This record gives sequence, structure tokens and C-alpha cells, in this order.
Amino acid sequence: MIDIKAYLPHRYPFLLVDRVVSIDPGKSIVAYKNISFNEPMFEGHFPGDPIFPGVMIIEAMAQAAGLLGFRTAEEANVAVAEGSLYLFVGADKVRFKRPVVPGDQLTLKATFVSSKRTIWKFDCEARVGDEFVCSATILCAERKKPR
Repeated sequence: MIDIKAYLPHRYPFLLVDRVVSIDPGKSIVAYKNISFNEPMFEGHFPGDPIFPGVMIIEAMAQAAGLLGFRTAEEANVAVAEGSLYLFVGADKVRFKRPVVPGDQLTLKATFVSSKRTIWKFDCEARVGDEFVCSATILCAERKKPR
């Protein structure tokens, strides 16, 4: 449906979106991340009782939001400036309810809220099945690539 690597600069082990289920540019995206025992962070978080780190859940939501932002800009014929990246610059109203463990499929949803100049705002949530995991308002900004 969408070539994730064509839009996001992340690569293994930090690419946290496995598949896009649906995307409606300017509105919303639904994607997922499969959580497996092979995730490198499980060596230290936590041995014998692995839990996918909350900061990684937030990053996964931000990557899904980034995909929505890129596709929204593309649909509106707004070019991303050469030598620019969209960076995760903030998270507000972050809430966690349930831990994520190996074997879970983390469903990521981002809804476009607004954009002002180079700042984009998204309401995001993560779920495992019908169970709420996390929500946050995510901010992304266009910035020049560091040299």
C-alpha cells in the first residue's frame, strides 16, 4: 500500500512501523508494529520480563504521524525542502494504560490536527487489540538535515 522506507529515514532497528493498514491524507493513518522477542531493547528492558519501552511506543506513534504528514504534504503538492527532515519535536498529554510485551501487535493511529508553517500536530493513540495502550499529542517540525 505505501512504501514506508520511501518516506521515513529510519532503518532497522529503529524503524517502528511494519505496515500501513489505511491512510487518508490530511485526516488519519492506521499502521502497526509487531512486537517480537527479537527486539534489541529486550536484552535490557527487562531480562526475564520483557516490556516494550514507553518511549519506543511514543516514537512508533510519531513515525506513523510522520508518514501521514509526508503523504498529506504530497497530496497537497507541498514539497519537502531538499535537505530537510521532519523531526519529532514534542509530545503532550502522554498517557499509558497497558504494557506491551513480545507477541503483541501494536496498532498505531494518528489523526491530523493542524499545521502552522513547519510545525505539524497530530493526535495519536496505540492499542493492542481493543485494549488502550497509550495516547499523546505529537508535534513534528521540518528542519534542515545536520551536516
